[in-house]
Amino acid sequence: MVVATFRRIVSPCWRPSKRNEGENNNNNNNSSKNGDSNGRVDGLLWYKDSGKHVNGEFSMAVVQANNLMEDQSQIESGCLSSFEDDGGGGIQGTFVGIYDGHGGPEAACFVNDHLFKNLKRFTSENNGMSGEVIKKAFLETEEEFLGVVKQKWEKKPLLASVGCCCLVGVICNGMVYVANAGDSRAVLGRLDNNNNNKGIKAIQLSSEHNASIESVRDELRSSHPDDPDIVVLKHRVWRVKGIIQVSRSIGDAYLKRSEFNREPLLAKFRVREPFEKPIMKAEPTISVQKHHPDDQFLILASDGLWEHLTNQEAVEMVYNHPRNGIGRRLVKAALCEAAKKREMRYSDLNKIERGVRRHFHDDITVTVLFLDSHLITRTTCPSPGPSLSLRTSPHDDNASLLLHHHHLSES
Repeated sequence: MVVATFRRIVSPCWRPSKRNEGENNNNNNNSSKNGDSNGRVDGLLWYKDSGKHVNGEFSMAVVQANNLMEDQSQIESGCLSSFEDDGGGGIQGTFVGIYDGHGGPEAACFVNDHLFKNLKRFTSENNGMSGEVIKKAFLETEEEFLGVVKQKWEKKPLLASVGCCCLVGVICNGMVYVANAGDSRAVLGRLDNNNNNKGIKAIQLSSEHNASIESVRDELRSSHPDDPDIVVLKHRVWRVKGIIQVSRSIGDAYLKRSEFNREPLLAKFRVREPFEKPIMKAEPTISVQKHHPDDQFLILASDGLWEHLTNQEAVEMVYNHPRNGIGRRLVKAALCEAAKKREMRYSDLNKIERGVRRHFHDDITVTVLFLDSHLITRTTCPSPGPSLSLRTSPHDDNASLLLHHHHLSES
């Protein structure tokens, strides 16, 4: 019973649910005939060059490096509330989630299937979108996943060591919300009117939680004053308790609750002293700002992209190239940099199989949201339910990516 329950929870990682199987099969057939209307797969790369959300257009790309794909992502556009609960009308906008898993795909997959549902519920309960609503969705998803860890503890204790960095962007009611727990990053491209050439400038909207950042180490030491080993420099890399680099995540139960930091969990994940206060936390840092007419696009990506491209390099690439295929262009640029660092050609890197590829670069997930000002101000739903729901996840037999896609309805 427990095994069946867990499989039901995480199964969206590996295959479409039954209610979508026919639709996805049709979508796959249509994809080969109609370009990338439903996304395309090229080796370890999945991409959707262009699509529409209620606030503009978007482009997505994902490339796998790990033996098991640990990045997950989704875009939901249309109603951001539980329509049946809010008396009609609803809240309209666009939601993007970038979920960078570590220790395995389970946490990222769980978040991909639960975070947006929780956000819709809290949006309805609070009669609108807010930073607090997004935080509640994060924390509820965390509690649900830790519940699964507890349920599976005896038979699968290693699940306690699986976690996920979560980055969320929401465009709603003319506002831009960004919430982050971990080291993924959201960067806004805004017109630089101070530049005679009308250039573009990068504005980072997310705060990162990685022990390599001095302010993060200071925060950890301040919140754990009685623990001299809260951050440890190990092999020239700062790590929380000498184990993990990120300080916030969903999952990583072994550093959240002492009950999961004991046998039968592997010794390498266990800390010496029992703890009462969580060492890591799931609460995101949140930025909220009003959309400005000069705001052109938002890049949301896992740290695999930012290891190889600066914020400014990324926004200039988006600004200076066509929208169509820009997600794929960003991923390729990062891969070219990864190859260059190892003194090899991109074409040679592209031949390396998953698993071995992780020695050269991480899984990379990128979504670019273009922000069209005349669409940002629309706030009510024309019909119940989301008009676009798209998720990427690894295929169980060839490690490519499946697409769950419902066509964008005209409004």
